[in-house]
Amino acid sequence: MYLIRKINKLPLLINDMTVKSKEDYERQRNKRVAGMRSVLDYAMGGVIIFVGVFLLLRHQFDLALNKRFPPDTIDILLGALFVIYGGWRIYRGYKKNYFK
Repeated sequence: MYLIRKINKLPLLINDMTVKSKEDYERQRNKRVAGMRSVLDYAMGGVIIFVGVFLLLRHQFDLALNKRFPPDTIDILLGALFVIYGGWRIYRGYKKNYFK
């Protein structure tokens, strides 16, 4: 009788184990995806900040680009926006708040 009760509970135990393993898989997958997105946010934020700083400081460099297209107020505004957006991307990569 004890053995029959034990066999009847077996499908419930197997089903419970598969649910837990699915949850573990989802948790691990979300952690990997968050890590990859975080690295992407750091890299893209760094590139965007670099472009923004270049736009802000390009009048100090002797470039052929400056002779053909002289720096103006739009360059300063775009440079400031790029630096702010790049900072936001780095902050988002630091927080890793993707699935909440």
